[in-house]
Amino acid sequence: MKFEGIYTPLVTPYNEDYSINYDGIGPIIEDLVASGVHGIIVAGTTGEYYAQSQEERLQLMRICKDAINDRLPLIAGTGAIRTEESVSYAEAAAKIGADAILVATPPYAVPTERENALHALTIDRAANLPIMLYNYPGRMGVMMGEEYLDRVARSSNFCAIKESSGDINRLHLLARDYPHIQLGCGMDDQALEFFAWGASCWVCAGSNFSPEAHVALYQACRVEGDFDKGRRIMSAMMPLMRVLEQGGKFIQCIKHGATMRGLPAGPPRKPLQSLNKDDKRQLEQVIRVMNHTLKLITEEGN
Repeated sequence: MKFEGIYTPLVTPYNEDYSINYDGIGPIIEDLVASGVHGIIVAGTTGEYYAQSQEERLQLMRICKDAINDRLPLIAGTGAIRTEESVSYAEAAAKIGADAILVATPPYAVPTERENALHALTIDRAANLPIMLYNYPGRMGVMMGEEYLDRVARSSNFCAIKESSGDINRLHLLARDYPHIQLGCGMDDQALEFFAWGASCWVCAGSNFSPEAHVALYQACRVEGDFDKGRRIMSAMMPLMRVLEQGGKFIQCIKHGATMRGLPAGPPRKPLQSLNKDDKRQLEQVIRVMNHTLKLITEEGN
């Protein structure tokens, strides 16, 4: 499978009582399809999979598949602490016809590279689907290092990686030494650097509420090869990225951004809390300025 373009890790819409608003999934997906993103991920970190029951996750998977209706690729997250649970999500993804699965390190367990690779290979055998790896040591406590990558490479299903370590040296390592694994940006403030090093896709939570901006950067860098334009777009987006990353309120900001767009995102699930008034105002101002600047950049080319 070729992972190319902007992949949105879908927010999970909740009602005010924190139950899942299943009816809200359709409108969110319709907005993303109309906005030109290239794929959708269900049960990623942004989707708050860790705060959901197995039954809820399986239902979300089915509803997303039906709502997308084969218009875009669907990647299903398999993240869980226990390998057996990840296997069950992978099997369900294959059963509903997902196009690929997302495989992360089990959180909290801190496996060795060999143990982590065996975990991934077990999931692979259960689903036999294309796999995007998800390297996020900041949350999982473990890096998908060279031993890990060499071991999982025994299966051709491991064809992409969402690199979210934030370590620029990892970008260089993956681009130079693992060219057979498609490189995906998972660290938003490094998107320009990822594209310069040949990344084919960007998994970006901000595309839940500003898909046009993220598609514009991908289009400039990856499709047009115009990195001067890309730098200007990235410069316009950087204040937003700083706001998203500061203070540990990433998911809260994404959900408020989606609400600003008129989408039924609802609040995050506890223990997370919705943004306070000051945080909301700051985010809203940054988005307004970014959209205005991007409009000027786009109009220059017309």
